[in-house]
Amino acid sequence: MPKIHVNDIDIYYEITGAGQPLLLIAGLGYGLWQWHKMIPLLAERRQVIAFDNRGAGQTDKPDGPYSATMLAADTAGLIEALDLEEVTVMGHSMGGFVTQQLVLDRPDLVSKLILAATNFGGPNHIPVTPEALAAMMDRTGDPAAVVRRGIAVACAPGFAEVHPDRVRELVAYRFTNPVPPAAYQAQMAIGLGLLAPAAAFAGRLKAVSAPTLILFGEHDRVVPPGNAELLKREMPNSEIVILPGAGHMFPIEAPEAAAEAVIEFLDR
Repeated sequence: MPKIHVNDIDIYYEITGAGQPLLLIAGLGYGLWQWHKMIPLLAERRQVIAFDNRGAGQTDKPDGPYSATMLAADTAGLIEALDLEEVTVMGHSMGGFVTQQLVLDRPDLVSKLILAATNFGGPNHIPVTPEALAAMMDRTGDPAAVVRRGIAVACAPGFAEVHPDRVRELVAYRFTNPVPPAAYQAQMAIGLGLLAPAAAFAGRLKAVSAPTLILFGEHDRVVPPGNAELLKREMPNSEIVILPGAGHMFPIEAPEAAAEAVIEFLDR
């Protein structure tokens, strides 16, 4: 099991494929498993590096709180330890916060970036929908019911009914790879730490010159896709792709369409 010691922690990572490096940063509470449906598709054209964030999977889980700056430093350390060059960095949701921080702190490490299902923080982004917030806050019932409610709202409406196999896979992952409550709260602090106007990425992203793909699911209720246009207004060298029929968990819901959009962007 490959691990690299950087920024005072051991980070678990996996490398698949060959070619220009594409580094994937997972969202809140997920390890690199989040990308498992996309990685084989992406690895046909690129060297794909996926890893478990601080607090998840097989990477160390020190006490929090964590910050975007901290996880960006973890990511920078991994890139340097692996001696990667001309790296495209793709971050999903919370991983998008880390990606934004990384390109601001270490633009020398990032050749292109992909911001997936994320926002720029602060008071001016479009927040989680009331429907999704209610599902995320409802902890009643048995643990499996709580997980299933979260999955249902993270995916597009009706997805869970049409694809019960993927729901079972997600539930199994959650129960076989639990994130300790303290680590989950520490990761959640990353987004909470960006809510103040002074902490937000808005206003700072204009300095980013790297070509950027902003990738959202059409039916994202956790990070509404209206945030894509807000990000684009901040970033001079960006473009938007909206994945039809997909929600927040498009790496699981629509891996083929997502991988196609990523490869098309990278090939240009």
